[in-house]
Amino acid sequence: MPQDLSFYYAAVPAVLLVGLAKGGMGDALSLIGLPFLALVVSPVEAAAILLPILVFMDMISLVIWRGHGDWATLKIMLPGAILGIALGWATSALVPGDMLRVVIGAVTILFCLRYFWNNFGPGAGKITPPRGQRLVAASFWGTFSGYGSFVAHAGGAPFQIYALPLKLEPRDYTGTSVRFFAILNAIKLIPYFALGQLDTQNLVTSATLLPFAPLATLAGAWCVRRMKPQIFYPFMYAMALIAAILIMREGLGW
Repeated sequence: MPQDLSFYYAAVPAVLLVGLAKGGMGDALSLIGLPFLALVVSPVEAAAILLPILVFMDMISLVIWRGHGDWATLKIMLPGAILGIALGWATSALVPGDMLRVVIGAVTILFCLRYFWNNFGPGAGKITPPRGQRLVAASFWGTFSGYGSFVAHAGGAPFQIYALPLKLEPRDYTGTSVRFFAILNAIKLIPYFALGQLDTQNLVTSATLLPFAPLATLAGAWCVRRMKPQIFYPFMYAMALIAAILIMREGLGW
């Protein structure tokens, strides 16, 4: 277990940022948190330390958002996501994670810019109706999300590309996202154990950081519960855009 205080100066803010994201504040905060931790340990070790904490945060989030969610979205996206994790496990040594980050980042940036152009650009004001459930699109983005989550820790953006245009009520969107990634993170524990990344030392380090998880997750949920849809959706698209830029920046090595 790291004894240097500099580790905790980086690790505690990382856990707090990830916790706010898990509470519903958007993946951008989570993607800012992981590099914090990667300042003091390797990126692979940082991901391994955070995974048990993410699972613990998922448990808290599931309790917080237990009455909210959209089961139709989960049913249509989860099979692809599970397939994506399996593909990620099978090909993790073959597919460069940086290449995947660049692709996910570029696609999500275009997706978000399209939203802001349509809603705040010239001629804005036209109300776009919610998108309906689409099996092919859900399967594609679900698989992309599961694969990106395993290989590059970047599964949030593909999920948002499919789920945000559904225009669910903010609490239902958050509850759906929480359930989706809680299931993915639980499944990811199996291949992470198999790859030897969840050793005793990393698990002990994760345990020392666990007390900070509930505070941040509850704070994120508190903020989301008080957001109106008119604020929630521009905020979430902005968070997705920031996340995409961070993902692409990491993939390009800037």
